[in-house]
Amino acid sequence: MLSAYKLTTLMKCRFHHAIFVGLISLTGLHVSSQAFADTGIETGTRLKLDAAINLAKQDDVWLEGSQHRENALLDESFAASSLPDPRVSLSAGNFPLDTLDQNQEPMTQIVVGVTQMFPRGDSLNLSARIKREIASQEPFLRKDRSAKVDSTVTQLWLSRYLAQESIRLIEQDRFLFQQLIEATRANYVSTLGRARQQDVIQAQLELTRFDDRLAQLNSARDVTQQQLSEWIGSDAYQPLSNEMPNLKLEASLIELIQPVSSQSAHESQRNKAINNKATLYELIKNHPSLLALRRHLQATDTSISLAKQKYKPEWGLTASYGYRAEDTNGNDRADLASIGLTFDLPIFTNNRQDREISAAKYRNESLKTEEQLLARQLISNLGSQLVQLQRLNERKALYDNTLLPQMKAQSEASLSAYNNDDGDFSEAVRAQISLLNSKIEALTIAVSQQQTIAHIHYLTTGLAPDNSEFSSSSTNITEGDFYEYQ
Repeated sequence: MLSAYKLTTLMKCRFHHAIFVGLISLTGLHVSSQAFADTGIETGTRLKLDAAINLAKQDDVWLEGSQHRENALLDESFAASSLPDPRVSLSAGNFPLDTLDQNQEPMTQIVVGVTQMFPRGDSLNLSARIKREIASQEPFLRKDRSAKVDSTVTQLWLSRYLAQESIRLIEQDRFLFQQLIEATRANYVSTLGRARQQDVIQAQLELTRFDDRLAQLNSARDVTQQQLSEWIGSDAYQPLSNEMPNLKLEASLIELIQPVSSQSAHESQRNKAINNKATLYELIKNHPSLLALRRHLQATDTSISLAKQKYKPEWGLTASYGYRAEDTNGNDRADLASIGLTFDLPIFTNNRQDREISAAKYRNESLKTEEQLLARQLISNLGSQLVQLQRLNERKALYDNTLLPQMKAQSEASLSAYNNDDGDFSEAVRAQISLLNSKIEALTIAVSQQQTIAHIHYLTTGLAPDNSEFSSSSTNITEGDFYEYQ
């Protein structure tokens, strides 16, 4: 059995070793490096973020369903552009009821007729165009879905990563407190009298609190793991990589989160809001969800033109051939042919055509408001995420440059004073716990930064150049649509 002096020395060495390891972990919290110490499992066997995203996209049946919907609409467009099938009629006309002899009366005949209808105006082309325009939104919806998968899986992966690394940090200090309990008990029963009974109880209490925090973190990790399994199946149960991803912003976005200069403090609040909204609108105006909605809006524009075609008549062409048998004397009778043209007269338009056009216009205006609401929602979300990221950057700098070094110094000073019999046990414990909490909080900030950047990446998906076919002139809403609400 170790003596109290040796246990105290061991405790001190391990305290300083733990602080040293913790500080190395803290200085490695930058997302571009391996943030935390390896736990003994090969990195290659761990699930990385990019691998999780690829698995989620491969297993996303929504993308497959969207492709099927697009193909169905395109096939329907071909069907909609075709003339309706001709109608064939067969009839036996003017048969005498007394004998039913087709030779008895000269009017008796067997008639074969064909009727072909021609839809109103340009209805066929417009109907096919509507189908194609609705189908054309599916590629944008797939791009939006793909960006959502990126963001969602990233959020879940990082949440589980936070729980995993917080557990590792706590377990590291839990081992340290176990050594502290042994040393404190040894000092308490020794003749040195350096430890009191309340020190032993407090050390045990802190160890119990560690166990409680571990239970909470394990619960959070398991819940996030289950949520991640919705996207990647059983691969969600693999251990995660020790490396935090290094997500970055576009240069134009980095400029938006720079600290505001004092010279701008005298600007009008309204002008600042307008300038900010205008800048944010430029970043989200080509978001795939907006582009898909605009495609749908184009379809409603076409539906108005289709409704106007109902003012035009619908035409029908009919041709028939009548066969007549010989008369009762055996003389031939001439067969008969008929041709006719039918059309309707859309003259009572108040309760039908006018109303249908009015309804199509209302649907179009309703969709325009949805487009405006979606754009404003994207602008608001992007603005709030940029503000949040700016504050997280400030907190990260505060922790790295000031708070963590101060916590380290306080922990070392408290431990040194206690080991030299010049400090209080409670102070040493509180200092060590504060250092642990600061390390976990620094980790939380680093993870929150990455989660925020991932969300910003989704909101600015339209910054990619492949959506250039939609210029600002083709947009149904303008920046001014947002300012009247400010």
